[in-house]
Amino acid sequence: MTYDYDLFVIGAGSGGVRAARMSASYGAKVAVAEEYRVGGTCVIRGCVPKKLFVYASHYAEDFEEAAGFGWTVGESHFDWQKLIQNKDTEIDRLNAIYIRNLEASGVEILTGRATLKDAHTVMLNGKEITAKYILIAVGATPFMPQIEGIEHAISSNEAFHIETLPDDIIVVGGGYIAVEFAGIFNGLGAKTSLVYRGETILRGFDDEVRHHLAEEMTKKGVTIKTNSDITSIVPKGEGYEVTFQDGSQQTTGLVMYATGRVPLTQDLGLEAAGVATGKKQEILVDARSKTNVDSIYAVGDVTERAQLTPVAIREGAAFAETVFNNNPQEVDHSIIPTAVFSQPPIGTVGMGEEEARAAGHDFDVYASSFRPMKHTLSGSDEKTLMKLIVDKASNKVLGLHIVGPDSGEMIQVFGIAVTMGATNAQVDATVAVHSTAARGRGPFTQPRSEDRV
Repeated sequence: MTYDYDLFVIGAGSGGVRAARMSASYGAKVAVAEEYRVGGTCVIRGCVPKKLFVYASHYAEDFEEAAGFGWTVGESHFDWQKLIQNKDTEIDRLNAIYIRNLEASGVEILTGRATLKDAHTVMLNGKEITAKYILIAVGATPFMPQIEGIEHAISSNEAFHIETLPDDIIVVGGGYIAVEFAGIFNGLGAKTSLVYRGETILRGFDDEVRHHLAEEMTKKGVTIKTNSDITSIVPKGEGYEVTFQDGSQQTTGLVMYATGRVPLTQDLGLEAAGVATGKKQEILVDARSKTNVDSIYAVGDVTERAQLTPVAIREGAAFAETVFNNNPQEVDHSIIPTAVFSQPPIGTVGMGEEEARAAGHDFDVYASSFRPMKHTLSGSDEKTLMKLIVDKASNKVLGLHIVGPDSGEMIQVFGIAVTMGATNAQVDATVAVHSTAARGRGPFTQPRSEDRV
């Protein structure tokens, strides 16, 4: 049978773009359909603009700490509109690069929302298009609970386009997006409350890491309300009156929900094509990203395996290698280095204590909490936490967790070590770079090292 394309990709995010470009480089005729902007969540309304906001939010603290190093900083003023304008300019630049790279790779870009008709056919703008293979890479979208007045709240999508930064903001959620935006708004001068229905923020992370971050965020001025949730949001004056489960109320200028993301599979035509989905409507795939329909694959957040941009990129590359380069590949999701750009940031890879215990490991914990050298003069009482989980029988490092400056940069290197099966003895034998935060990791010769000043 003759098809219009060898590969039709639905969604031009990180995973879809990587798969499209690589497949085209292997000789496939490829088209990609996107209903919004090329680049996906990460580039357009996710990790890239968020990281720019994180940078912006640090300056007030940096100006204050500069005095300890002999600097006199004059009166400063933050311009929210200027930040938004400059952010938009950068996103436009990146969007153009993504388009240019796709076109240079020979990939045809089609605008509109594509839906499945059958195993080899998609509908786009009322037209049928056929393909030997179809790759779904539509990502996920913020989850918004059904409560009274939810229409008055925003998600992370809208947070990048607020016209005016309010004096008071409530962020609902306890995951990495919630804690990141709480730090951003707080750093930019808004009185910020973080409301989470659980016991401690960052469910799924190592418990000691969770508690350490919560303590440091509180020091910086973020009010964290755990075991709490909102039941209604009602307009009041120029802001809103929020009612909590316990009946208490709070007025605020803005309510932002960051309570998770759900696969963007609604009205995608999955049923028509016979594609199986899970409880969260995620697309079910095998180790090589193939669905139960032989001609249809899926990568990225829509599969709910790991909602991280580098993972989507790796999955997209593995798909292209498998299907169009006769080089079958599977992505290992068991060890994924991750950074949370909270304030202070987190870098983590492998198991935490609770996960290691649940997996049946007999392990030692090597941990150190210390004041970074910078803060001996800055005046800040912020502490860095470094923590190593080591299997007793094999001496292999099961996990490493860092809370503190540059942790996101350090964790990539440690991720290589953990992935390669490094032992604690090998970590300990590595000469530390002085004077950096990385020297705080060791030598990890004794479990549960005492706190250092």
